Amino acid sequence: MASSPVPETTNNQEVTGRFVPNEHDTLQRHVAFFDRNHDGIVYPWETFQGFRAIGCGLFLSSFAAIFINVGLSRQTRPGKSFSLRFPIEVRNIHKAKHGSDSGVYDTEGRFVPLKFEEIFSKHAHSNANALTAKELDGLLKANREPNDRRGWLAAWTEWKILYFLCKDKNGLLHKETVRAVYDGSLFEQMEKERLAAAAKKKDTV
Repeated sequence: MASSPVPETTNNQEVTGRFVPNEHDTLQRHVAFFDRNHDGIVYPWETFQGFRAIGCGLFLSSFAAIFINVGLSRQTRPGKSFSLRFPIEVRNIHKAKHGSDSGVYDTEGRFVPLKFEEIFSKHAHSNANALTAKELDGLLKANREPNDRRGWLAAWTEWKILYFLCKDKNGLLHKETVRAVYDGSLFEQMEKERLAAAAKKKDTV
């Protein structure tokens, strides 16, 4: 497959053309994991590869690739024509921020500590540093904005996938896990753990 064109150089990129997320833009760092060739653009096949890299099955990875890229591509490409390849431009990911969310990312994609703490101070009742499935549903309901069905669906999908992948054996989604997903470090950790497990299994065969 031919490599994708490298977007114009911005202050997010090195001279080499390798895209480097803005250090102050947590949302960019969150999305950059799925930019598998580091050119600043995430295509559906890269989203698929990213979900597979963290251990998701074929169905979930395929669904995520379609849902995410179709849903976000247009907003991240202002002034550009429609593309059937549904690219997402990482540098403009803040433009695709949906409603009915937690507010942990501000309008510029920066992390808001107070909003993050509110997730747990307002909704984590049984454990101060974790959410149960029922408490997560309460969070989603509390964040709903009137007549924002697109935002409801996006928020529900994001949180439910995170809960499905990262809850512990007691059904708890821990605070440190949620914090790590916001800055993208969770994805890197999950990929490393998966590769290490695969290597260990190969050595024992």
